[in-house]
This record gives sequence, structure tokens and C-alpha cells, in this order.
Amino acid sequence: MITLVDSPVANVANIARALRASGAELDLTRDPSSIANAIKIVLPGVGSFAAAMQWLVETRIDIALREAVANGAYLLGICVGHQLLFDSSDEMGVTRGLGMIRGDVRKFEGALPVPQIGWNRVRARGPLFDGVESEAFYFVNSYAARDVESEIASADYNGSFTAAVQRERVLGVQFHPEKSSTAGLRVLRNFVACN
Repeated sequence: MITLVDSPVANVANIARALRASGAELDLTRDPSSIANAIKIVLPGVGSFAAAMQWLVETRIDIALREAVANGAYLLGICVGHQLLFDSSDEMGVTRGLGMIRGDVRKFEGALPVPQIGWNRVRARGPLFDGVESEAFYFVNSYAARDVESEIASADYNGSFTAAVQRERVLGVQFHPEKSSTAGLRVLRNFVACN
């Protein structure tokens, strides 16, 4: 059973479809007590880090996520959900994140246009990427973390950036697995299967 956080700042329907295709049974919820007692949680997100974090705080889901992880739950953040795992983001001023992964999210700077939209090659290691045959994943992002201690995958866009992280049972992917064809579905299937 995967508990999918029903965030208003996320493409929940597409992620739900991809998780079901990966073999998951879903509990789609905004209920903090259900999230706090979950065993495996997916935190999706698109758009603004600040808006997404504000919603988590207002609904007390931020507290529920921390409680679930403290009790041994697995948590996977996707796109902005991945960014929310970090200490902070400098999008629209500095906004504090969940602080589950050490590091900060910063805007891309360089010659390439921002946002990054499209397929990008990823250098990955670890169980989340077991059996992934393609190294290409689909990204839509203007911000990213860089060179973080918990990095398990990186990619290049205006320099190297963190494409995925893992710190014990807390994982995050900057790319959109639900838009990344068989490689993305494999990543989701690996999360569904982890124990």
C-alpha cells in the first residue's frame, strides 16, 4: 500500500496512474493522521516550492511526514516534492523545507535556458535504479540541489546537479518518473518493492 499525498500543487492523477501501473495499491489522502501512520509515502509536487511548503504547513502534513519517517516509513519525493525534502530553497526568497535531506535548492544559472524542459541523461547508483536500462529521464525544473551528501544520481544542466537522493528511508527524484517511460516506471516499481 502506497500513501499518495493528495497535494493541490502536484499532478496527482498522472502519478497515481503510474504508481498503479507499477503494481501499487493506493491510498490517496490529505489526512495527516493517515499519512503519519503510513508505511510508504509518495510526496508529489509541481510549481512553486514556497506554495507547496505553505500547504504542507497549513495542513500539518509536514508534521505527519516527519512522524511517519521517524516511525520507519519510506518516503519518496517527486520533482518539487523532492525539493521539499531539503533544508531550504531560494525560490521567491528563502523558504525552509522539511529538512530531511541536508542541502539547499538553488536556481539554475548559466548559458542554457531556464527552466530545463525535456529528457536528460542521469548517472545513478543504488537500489532505486536497479534494472533501469535507460539513463534518460524527463525533467521540468528551474531549481535544483547540487553536490549533496545523500546524492544517488546526478545530471548536467548548467553544471552538475542532484537528480536523486537517498538518506536511509527518505528518497527523492528531481525528474518526473511518471513521464519517463519504462525507466521511470522501473524507478517507481523499485520504490513500491523496497522494504
